[in-house]
Amino acid sequence: MADDRARPLNRDDFEHLLAFRTSLRRFQRWSEDQAKTAGLTHVQHQLLVAVKGHPGGLPPTVSELADYLLLRHHSTVELIDRAEAAGLVRRTADTRDARLVRVRLTTRGERVLTELTPAHLVELHSLAAILDELVADGTGRGAAQRSQPGVIRRQARAASRRGPRPG
Repeated sequence: MADDRARPLNRDDFEHLLAFRTSLRRFQRWSEDQAKTAGLTHVQHQLLVAVKGHPGGLPPTVSELADYLLLRHHSTVELIDRAEAAGLVRRTADTRDARLVRVRLTTRGERVLTELTPAHLVELHSLAAILDELVADGTGRGAAQRSQPGVIRRQARAASRRGPRPG
């Protein structure tokens, strides 16, 4: 990592960073639109993903969800309140520690998340490919770019202009 910082920055570095950040923002906007179409707020969608994606055999606690969502505990509680009122999640007491509240998806939450996820995974793979090429050798110059100058920059620009495919 120290070697990367010692390397002088060039225009390509900034173009790659812009292309990747633009791709991320387009993905975020597209994802927000998908959630809205499904009748969710984008934060409710993120909550459902956090509940479903939580590793381990137990549902996540409110504190774990706050960490995943980068929210304060009280904001997470309010989000869970709204999602529970919408029939997306339900709270359950932890069987081992009564101080903990765990959050589970309802049938409706599972259904909506299952409908939204396939298209999100396709777009995630597209973003991953762009990132992989940009950082493949740790210098920001991927294999295709080293062999064919400008290829990755053109791919990233095209992806950022195109945006995620409608889903």
